[in-house]
Amino acid sequence: MPTLNDIRSTFLTYFAKQGHEVVDSSPLVPRNDPTLMFTNAGMVQFKNLFTGVEHRDYKRAATAQKCVRAGGKHNDLDNVGYTARHHTFFEMLGNFSFGDYFKDDAIRFAWELITKEYGINRDKLLVTVYHTDDEAAEIWKKVAGFSDDRIIRIPTNDNFWMMGATGPCGPCTEIFYDHGEQHWGGPPGGPDEDGDRFVEIWNLVFMQYEQFEDGSRRELAAQSIDTGMGIERVAALLQGTNDNYATDLMRSLIMASAEATGTDPDGDGRVHHRVIADHLRSTSFLIADGVMPANDGRGYVLRRIMRRAMRHAHLLGARDPLMHQLVPALVRQMGAAYPELGRAQALIQETLQLEETRFKQTLDRGLKLLDEELEGLPEDAALPGGAAFKLYDTYGFPLDLTQDALREKGRLVDTDGFDAAMAEQKAKARAAWAGSGEAADATIWYDIAEQHGVTDFLGYDTETAEGQIVALVRGGDSVETARAGDTVQVALNQTPFYAESGGQIGDCGTIRTEGGLARVTDTRKSAGVFIHFAEVTEGEIASGAAAVLEVDHGRRTAIRANHSATHLLHEALRQALGDHVAQRGSLNAADRLRFDFSHAKALSAQELERVEAEVNEYIRQNAPVVTRIMTPDDARGLGAQALFGEKYGDEVRVVSMGVQPGSGKGADRQTYSLELCGGTHVTRTGDIGEFVLLSDSASSAGVRRIEALTGQGALAYTARLRQIMSELQGELKTTPDHLVERVRADQAKIKELGNELAQLRRDLAMAGGGQVAPEAKEIGGVKFLAQVLTGVTGKDLPPLIDEHKARLGSGAVLLIADTGGKVAVAAGVTGDLTGRVKAPDLLRPAVEALGGKGGGGRPDMAQGGGSDISKADAAIRAAEQVLEG
Repeated sequence: MPTLNDIRSTFLTYFAKQGHEVVDSSPLVPRNDPTLMFTNAGMVQFKNLFTGVEHRDYKRAATAQKCVRAGGKHNDLDNVGYTARHHTFFEMLGNFSFGDYFKDDAIRFAWELITKEYGINRDKLLVTVYHTDDEAAEIWKKVAGFSDDRIIRIPTNDNFWMMGATGPCGPCTEIFYDHGEQHWGGPPGGPDEDGDRFVEIWNLVFMQYEQFEDGSRRELAAQSIDTGMGIERVAALLQGTNDNYATDLMRSLIMASAEATGTDPDGDGRVHHRVIADHLRSTSFLIADGVMPANDGRGYVLRRIMRRAMRHAHLLGARDPLMHQLVPALVRQMGAAYPELGRAQALIQETLQLEETRFKQTLDRGLKLLDEELEGLPEDAALPGGAAFKLYDTYGFPLDLTQDALREKGRLVDTDGFDAAMAEQKAKARAAWAGSGEAADATIWYDIAEQHGVTDFLGYDTETAEGQIVALVRGGDSVETARAGDTVQVALNQTPFYAESGGQIGDCGTIRTEGGLARVTDTRKSAGVFIHFAEVTEGEIASGAAAVLEVDHGRRTAIRANHSATHLLHEALRQALGDHVAQRGSLNAADRLRFDFSHAKALSAQELERVEAEVNEYIRQNAPVVTRIMTPDDARGLGAQALFGEKYGDEVRVVSMGVQPGSGKGADRQTYSLELCGGTHVTRTGDIGEFVLLSDSASSAGVRRIEALTGQGALAYTARLRQIMSELQGELKTTPDHLVERVRADQAKIKELGNELAQLRRDLAMAGGGQVAPEAKEIGGVKFLAQVLTGVTGKDLPPLIDEHKARLGSGAVLLIADTGGKVAVAAGVTGDLTGRVKAPDLLRPAVEALGGKGGGGRPDMAQGGGSDISKADAAIRAAEQVLEG
């Protein structure tokens, strides 16, 4: 009996032999279709190939595509567990032709694979075609030998596929398997077609036409093929059942659930086990693709699925969190085909455990309150909407969970009343926002969030995506369009652009629509809406338009490197300086990083060298950068460092990188850096490249600031240093090993020559500067020597004063030096006279006469400055008057 993994492998191997490129499954969050909440078919990732917008180097492809249908138009959530074939998660096997082969080969491939490779009994098969598609019907007769009664013509849109109101479209042919008359149901197109006897296993879409707005169609120049085979349904028939939950993969997950709860997999809890098995797959794959539980958007759908499974685990009697215990069983079954499951296993388990732990705290209370609300109601009455909203708003009990619980009691919820209570709560929230002191124009973003929902951020694992413009804002007002030259703020339903937060600057890039192009210069957020600051550079962009979003890759790469390096730097500083080191601010830009931290004094050269070397050591380690989700308390319990100034909710992203040497293996290994952070990071520490520490300076009292470079910036900096080194070697005519020695020797020689020159200037000044040296004269009983000098500096005056005092033995000296535009003044008094006259007393009137202010010093020596050397005689006379008394 072939396993589900065998069936998938056989499919892909067969089409690879037929010249198809085997393409990996795309993520569950569509990057190229903003109208979809989740990828729900194999063709989603090829949409742009079918429309001709994109071209690749192959024209045939085959995939095993992971799909989720749990929200929006395609929502199977409520039926999961109660039917044989409804799932929130399923795999779609498909083969595709982009203008290559068409109906003949598509039908031939399908028939050959089903009957020869899988060995399905051809007598159990029948097909449908669109009622006017005579060509497909004839091909089936030729390839399969079918008679007319086994080719059912369907006149409805069930057998005519359209991408939208306009665009590519075409007829379908579906392949059905007859499970036998022991099952109720009739053939497709008949009154009993919804039974379990005839099951569709494969749909082949012939993209034959292009549909226009006036309803007309014409044949496409490049006709294409899009097929989809549900692997669970094929596995069921190949394994002798018509129940998808009886297949090997689903059965293994059901058994894991039964073993963990100690209950019968096929007893009274049969539906519960099925729900858990299905929801385990969808939640695990969604988390692996970057979706996290939230109160809106995709995150809310994920939380609904998780909590639905958790309530069924509760009904099985599970008292401790269950879902995370089942993840290893899923990874064993599907991890080889989808390696992202294994890579994200720790994140999946932690997220499920966190969510279930939190949910179990409210579940018992919610169910008790629900029973209390029902006590006073007639047996057939619906639960009032206000009561349902109270359960949701106060106790975190979502509406769909209330509906699911009441379904088992045969009751409904007054959803109109629930919606009314929700609207009232939103109105109160909006009023609170308007009065919260935020910027005046912030209310417009709250209005946009209320009307369109918050922005779904896709940028943790992609830099390109498609989104839909939900609003354009210019000058604080909503506008419908923006034209070339306009500066506008753009809101989208989803985006790969990171909004400035936690020290990381916002992304730049482009927004391209069918009608125009806008250059994004910054991204910020308000009220959960990502605001793209943009300038329209071509054509026109409009609200409601689909847009191709592309982040500036080089800039984002540099920002990521700087952000991850900041985490390593933080830990290296703690290791070098102590646990008192805590972040006090940061900047993670494209060209540099800046990190402020608590520390009382400047770092020594040895400490800076150690920090830089340690950061580079962990960069070279090239360890993976791992993100996990947990509560802030649990994260801090592990030792995670919180970012300064950040506000944290009930769940946080914990980013870890680096492994400390000698810390053991596996679970015993100790993580080097562990921080709470919502920013984007490199995949491995080696992606940072190189770390160069530029400076350590004071930022404020008790706070130091380090600035550094990474990646290309660091390489450019070190290249510049090498260039400078080379130039110095040439100028000093020495080798790198002797460069410092040579510089020190030259500095010593320069200092020696400087001293000699100063002494010569002083000697010359003492000799009168080539003129007759002035003689001291006696004023008021004190010998007084005054001299105007040239060719000396202010620094030369104190030693000259000392020499003059030594020659006088007892007396006072005033020296005035013309230093080229400025005047230096010094006064000195021998020690025996300082009780009678002090040097500052002689200096101040002389400085004032020279156009200066102030001046001072010791009783025996004082210095000052002036601006007008022509007043030198007046300055000397002013000093003499002090001595005259």
